[in-house]
Amino acid sequence: MIMQIKNCEAVSFDSIPCVDMDSFRNILIQNKTNDVFAFFPVKNDNDSSRLIAVTGNRKELFVISTNVVKSYPALTPDIPAFHWFEREIAEQYGITPEGHPWLKPIRFLNGEPGVTEYFRLEGDAAHEVAVGPIHAGVIEPGHFRFQCMGEKVYSLEISLGYQHRGIETMLDCGPDVKSLPLLETAAGDTSAAASTTFARLCETLAEIKVPQKTDLLRQIAIELERLANHIGDLGALAGDVAYLPTASFCGRIRGDYLNLTAELCGNRFSRGFNNYGGVRWELDQERRERILKKLNVIYPELRNALDLMFDSPTVLDRFENTGTVSLETAQRIGLVGPAARASGVNINTNYDYPRTDAASCPARAIVSGGDVMARAKIRYEEIKATHKWLFEVLADSACEQAVSGSRTLPAMKANRFAVSLTEAWRGTYCCCAVTDANGKFRKCKVVDPSFHNWFGLAMALRNEEISNFPICNKSFNLSYCGHDL
Repeated sequence: MIMQIKNCEAVSFDSIPCVDMDSFRNILIQNKTNDVFAFFPVKNDNDSSRLIAVTGNRKELFVISTNVVKSYPALTPDIPAFHWFEREIAEQYGITPEGHPWLKPIRFLNGEPGVTEYFRLEGDAAHEVAVGPIHAGVIEPGHFRFQCMGEKVYSLEISLGYQHRGIETMLDCGPDVKSLPLLETAAGDTSAAASTTFARLCETLAEIKVPQKTDLLRQIAIELERLANHIGDLGALAGDVAYLPTASFCGRIRGDYLNLTAELCGNRFSRGFNNYGGVRWELDQERRERILKKLNVIYPELRNALDLMFDSPTVLDRFENTGTVSLETAQRIGLVGPAARASGVNINTNYDYPRTDAASCPARAIVSGGDVMARAKIRYEEIKATHKWLFEVLADSACEQAVSGSRTLPAMKANRFAVSLTEAWRGTYCCCAVTDANGKFRKCKVVDPSFHNWFGLAMALRNEEISNFPICNKSFNLSYCGHDL
């Protein structure tokens, strides 16, 4: 009694199995769910709500539902990957997951951000360190509370919510002219992946078929976005351990990759690139060759800057065996993207849950260790794989043509459900939606990869020296606003 569904496939909402709560729990537990992509309620006509769970097992994508009124037995004790989703549901909709181990707000929608009960470590030698929400520089606001014995961290709690803008609420009854721009700015460093995922969702529900060449251009934009961010992260990690050559080089080279994004998309952060049914900027021969030529110049410079860092004993001493998240922990809490692959989790959304007639995309490496070194190394491996793929696709004139599409979406089909998944640079980006009788959003759910991974950062600090928090934090580099929407 569980429905198998494909990435970017629309099905009748009424056809989704709706079972009793005991069956719902048992099916999810027995199905050995590896991936939890979305878990959210859709309001029924009466006082009840229909809980929708979208999960997967690295081969197949599943959806199942159940009706609840005010509470239900929590899934988190049996499937920890539901932890954050159940806290969100309790806060946002007042539906209580009974038996949840640590039920508290994640965005503080109904009170002042950060004002809550925190876990406390007792004892004469115990002390508490509070960091944020205001930080030095231009970092976004977030509060970190450490429970320590001496220099060792026994618990880190992370309070977010300072960036909440109500984007999901603004998508209700849509999509409209502001919907794509909202997704482009939900997390400013993930504009290409977020807008592509959302556009694919809407195209699926409107039964618009996008040419493979257009899909390829979207993937090129996502990969340039990946490169710019991975380069920025590795430069920031170098800066945090005072290795200035790589920090300085990456700061400059990241700008070169942002300029390549502007060459492709008309904007350094891919804003305005996607339309429904196509992209606004077509790639002609001159611009394709210009991008390829520039890549051939800056990639060797980047390799040199990164090899310097990875060959430095002082850097390796700080990175290795720092902030470790084990394979078992990463799997249980549902990490995604590079953070998961650095712990040995074999996950890649584009390969595990492929779309029908999708364009090609780069392979993703898997490493082991789960420490800062592994999370740095996985970024370097992805940089290499992405360049190899870009050199291949940009050398072929087949990527030159694309369909422009429109910012106005044709009517979507009524009473339908669809899921759109994309491997963004931080991991799985998920958009799913239910349409009403008029073909408008009855509910649109957006899950940024940071939503899955913030708890991973908390786990990385267990039994860690508090002085290592900056490099642990940088090695995840999660989005505050992507989480808070």
